[in-house]
Amino acid sequence: MLGPLDYLLWFAGPIAMLVGLVCLIARHQLLKYLAIASYLFTASLATFGQYLVIHHYGLTSHQYFYYYYYSESLFTILLFFVVIQFYQELFVEMKAATYIRRGAVCLLAATAGFSYLVVHANRDHLTSRFVVELGQNLYFLGVVLTYLLWFSILKLHESRTRLVQLVLALGVYFSATAAAYALRNLFPSLQGPVLHWIPPLASVWLPIAWAFTFLKIPDEARLVTGRLLARAR
Repeated sequence: MLGPLDYLLWFAGPIAMLVGLVCLIARHQLLKYLAIASYLFTASLATFGQYLVIHHYGLTSHQYFYYYYYSESLFTILLFFVVIQFYQELFVEMKAATYIRRGAVCLLAATAGFSYLVVHANRDHLTSRFVVELGQNLYFLGVVLTYLLWFSILKLHESRTRLVQLVLALGVYFSATAAAYALRNLFPSLQGPVLHWIPPLASVWLPIAWAFTFLKIPDEARLVTGRLLARAR
């Protein structure tokens, strides 16, 4: 049964996402950060979908279980597009955007092909375990891609404050959620309110951090190299 904190986080999530979307519109940067806007809009709508599923089938129903985990997987895939956009922004001065787009298309095609083979092979027994592991693997892949992006930022001495802040926020989100999934599987006895609340807290943190970045940090702001290296320590 959901408690007061669960309801608070449940409603705070889409509100924070809509606030982040409004910040993008207010700053006239909706098209520049279209991947972020797509994630915020889709995730906020899906939260209302969760309410409808719970209302019709109940919190402990199989329908809600599959809706929750598959929607989480969809959100993670949308965040992959955000990561790709960050890579493009990072390497734009090296005129590598074309190669990144081609690589992204190849990656998405390979992911789609792999997903089809997995679903086809498990079409008769798509168990709850498969659903959970799918979400966990996607989050782990998100952690890897984001940390590679952060390593590239440090290696190239990227100084754009806004890009650095956006990537850091995404790294915290992926790291916290992936850690919660890993701890649940490695130590089932640790199941409790702390691990239960980490994913929704991370989901609220991400749009708030992004909204703060868009509101407070101008596009032309730059970090000095020393400060950037200090953030990495």
